[in-house]
Amino acid sequence: MDVLFSGDGERNSSEELLLCPGAGAGSEGCGAARGNGSEWWPAGQEEALFSVPELCAVTAVCTLLFLVGLVGNVLTILVVWLYPDLRSTTYLYLCSMALSDIFIFLLMPLDLYKLWRFRPWNFGSLVCKLAQFLSEACTNSSILHITALSIERYLAVCFPLRAKVLVTRGKVRALIGLLWAVALLSAGPVFALVGVEELENGAGSECRSTQYATSSGLMAAMMWVSSLYFLVPVCCLSVLYGLIGHKLWHRRHSSHRDRSNRQTVKMLAVIVLAFVLCWLPFYVGRMLFSLSLGTTDMYYISQYFNLVSFVLYYLSAAINPILYNTMSARYRAAVCRLLGRRQRLPLGARSSPAPWDSETNL
Repeated sequence: MDVLFSGDGERNSSEELLLCPGAGAGSEGCGAARGNGSEWWPAGQEEALFSVPELCAVTAVCTLLFLVGLVGNVLTILVVWLYPDLRSTTYLYLCSMALSDIFIFLLMPLDLYKLWRFRPWNFGSLVCKLAQFLSEACTNSSILHITALSIERYLAVCFPLRAKVLVTRGKVRALIGLLWAVALLSAGPVFALVGVEELENGAGSECRSTQYATSSGLMAAMMWVSSLYFLVPVCCLSVLYGLIGHKLWHRRHSSHRDRSNRQTVKMLAVIVLAFVLCWLPFYVGRMLFSLSLGTTDMYYISQYFNLVSFVLYYLSAAINPILYNTMSARYRAAVCRLLGRRQRLPLGARSSPAPWDSETNL
């Protein structure tokens, strides 16, 4: 997860704003990442912005998130894969999101290395480009999955008869493949935006946005695409969950299906809220910097926004399994079964759901 903006003191422009917080490509203009924040210095200032204790604290927190997130997301994939009763369409989406989060955590060691030692870049151009590409693609994939899952919930609650035809496991699997294809294609321009460049002051090489990317306007265009990937879904999700909530909580007669849908919608709404809160500081920080370029105070404020965004980026990838375990009795029981422990389900979770409910709900 790289920094929101970057530069070596010579390329100080809004086109240095980064697109997403992770990937280890560094803050010096990496075209697709959001994150690590210690690499942009004002001209002539050759010292690290963050102290060693600050970097140690961030590294410790990220290491904890790595352990929790990797184990939690692997468990999510295993319980969906091994237990047919958890292969509802909702869990198929959550399983695919877990795969995306695992890829994000596999990039964390490179990010932490970059946080401590951003130059010289010693891993070659391919690793530089590929890390940025995967970070951007996984972020896009998570957003697309959350949006698609919320649309499915809207159909299931507001148009149940139509949803029985449109929302099936086979169609959802095909849609998940399409979402990954769109995420990978939309991240493709990163290969043209990022590269290993030698610094003019002889300070070594860096993985960063290329001179061509910033001068041609491609970096600015990609930045807008990245922002739209966040802002448009957030607006759509706000409307969808407003409609779903109005439908579910204003019915005069509540059925078992309504109660099941409410539980599913509550959990998905919390997942969406957690995602938005984890990403909001990054976009706020980038806006603040773009509106106040060149000021020293804004430079320092933005860098600390970057550091917070760096941690929240990995928190967003680690928190979902915790939410599943907290809010879904079926998921919790499946994990206990997988780990060789027995857990009694609450009465409501033990009752047999209707076929359509088991196909879509949690």
